[in-house]
This record gives sequence, structure tokens and C-alpha cells, in this order.
Amino acid sequence: MDWNPAYTWLVIALLLSLAELTSGAMLLLALGIAAALTAAVTALGLSLPWQLLSMGVFAGILVPLGVVVIRPRFSPRGVAYGTTGTGVEKGNHYKTLTRDFDNATGIKVNGDFYRLRVIESGDTKLPPGTLVIFKRFEGTTALVTLTPSSDVSPQDATSQRKEP
Repeated sequence: MDWNPAYTWLVIALLLSLAELTSGAMLLLALGIAAALTAAVTALGLSLPWQLLSMGVFAGILVPLGVVVIRPRFSPRGVAYGTTGTGVEKGNHYKTLTRDFDNATGIKVNGDFYRLRVIESGDTKLPPGTLVIFKRFEGTTALVTLTPSSDVSPQDATSQRKEP
């Protein structure tokens, strides 16, 4: 079997598609599909400049399509992945939870459980359902303050809105 340039494009497509499993951003998958389409163009006998041009055109169409249109369909609504810890949660109200296997007290931010510590007292154990205000992260520990009034509704774990 003779090596064909189309096989090279197919190997590149396979490697890019496999690499997508590590990122989940749909960028590498879109590039992998573009490389596979370029392999089809190469099988028609086009020269290298035409192959590169077709790869650029396919990538220019598929990358925005994959990132803007397809990727959001795989993410739950209301969850802004990659924003936890950037300060967007500061000032949000949460209810404390107790984790089952080790009875740790914490809060859920964007669906992830974080142990907590009260800034004023240093307490790490609070009763479940206690209203707290998130201030910042210190490593993987959520630093919170106790809510001064009981009339404030807790922040939903998947909502990105700020409480007034």
C-alpha cells in the first residue's frame, strides 16, 4: 500500500479528534472534521496549496460553528464554566449543605461543593440550611460571612444573577 497525502490528513483528523476528549471545547473536534474534509479534497488529487486553502476554509466555517453553536448545547443552562473563582460569585447568598460521606459543611457554587470557613469566627461547621454570603476563595475553601437578616433568599446553585 502506497502512502497517500490523504492518509496524512486522516491521521491529523484522528489525532485532533482524540485530543478533543481532553478539552471539551469543540475546537479540536471542529479542526479534526476540517482535516477529514481536507482528506476528501486531497483524494480528488488537488495540490498542497489547494489542500491548505481548503483546510483554512473548512476550519473557518466549522470552528465558529462548533464553538458558538454546538458547544452550548452540551452545557447545562445557567452554568458559566470557567468563572468560578474569578469573583463573579462575590456577594451571592447560599445555604450551607452537609456532605454525606464526611459530614463536611460547605456550599455549592456552580454545582461544585466547596468546604467553607466563616471569616469572622473561623468556624468550619455550621448547621445545614444556614444562610451565608460568599466573599472569596482561599485555595479550595469558600470564605463566607453569616447573613445578618433572615429575610434574604438564598442564591440558587446554578443561577448567575447577583442579589441586590
